[in-house]
Amino acid sequence: MFSSKVVLITGASSGIGAATAVRFAAEGAKLALTGRNLENLQTTAQKCEEKSQLKPVIIKADLDLDDDVKNIINTVIKVYEKLDVLINNAGIFFISNPEDGNMEVYDKIFSTNVRSIYLLTSLAIPHLIKTKGAIVNVSSLAAIRPFALFTPYCMSKAALDHFTRCLALQLGPKQVRVNSVNPGVVPTDIHRRAGMSAEQIQFMYEKCKDSHLLGRPGTVDEAAEVILFLASEKSSFVTGETLLMDGGCHLSSAAL
Repeated sequence: MFSSKVVLITGASSGIGAATAVRFAAEGAKLALTGRNLENLQTTAQKCEEKSQLKPVIIKADLDLDDDVKNIINTVIKVYEKLDVLINNAGIFFISNPEDGNMEVYDKIFSTNVRSIYLLTSLAIPHLIKTKGAIVNVSSLAAIRPFALFTPYCMSKAALDHFTRCLALQLGPKQVRVNSVNPGVVPTDIHRRAGMSAEQIQFMYEKCKDSHLLGRPGTVDEAAEVILFLASEKSSFVTGETLLMDGGCHLSSAAL
């Protein structure tokens, strides 16, 4: 399905990004993987190579640094000479709300979850126009459903969804499709890195039995399948969509 396609995935060192990389590798994609943790990126790359016998390009990068972002695109084009698919997966999450007045956390969330994606996408657009490519943004249920103590994160994902719609409107006539996938709770390291305790995380997963209509959290592999679909020709007439992958949580009256 992707044997002639060059796919760039951010946040590919763990979680949804890593699972997505392996899934695209299984379809024969030529991969460029970015993340902050080089060791984890190498682990992901090895798993990808086992699937396709193609060695991914690894780019260690901090998306909060403009020079790193520019280097990502420059490296992809230098190695592969084109770009077909951009997966904006990298993102961070912290417990924070307006009552704590913590602007450092607010700025950090918006820098990674919004600004870096805007810059990386801007740099990628000329190359995606040439290939009539696709962009998939990894958003969240939090973009449409408010959660206490997660205000900056919810705001950042709402901004990402509207970026998806605006960009789809702009790039549609140029045959570049732009969509988002919006997962509900998916067990990854993001919650631990946000400072949640093991007990808090386990409690949240248990609450999914009530808050998610299908009675469980999602999986990284399920998210990867949706991302693959939105990037593929199977969704060739889909653009500007924010596709919920939340086990029906957005319909539930139960709180997380």
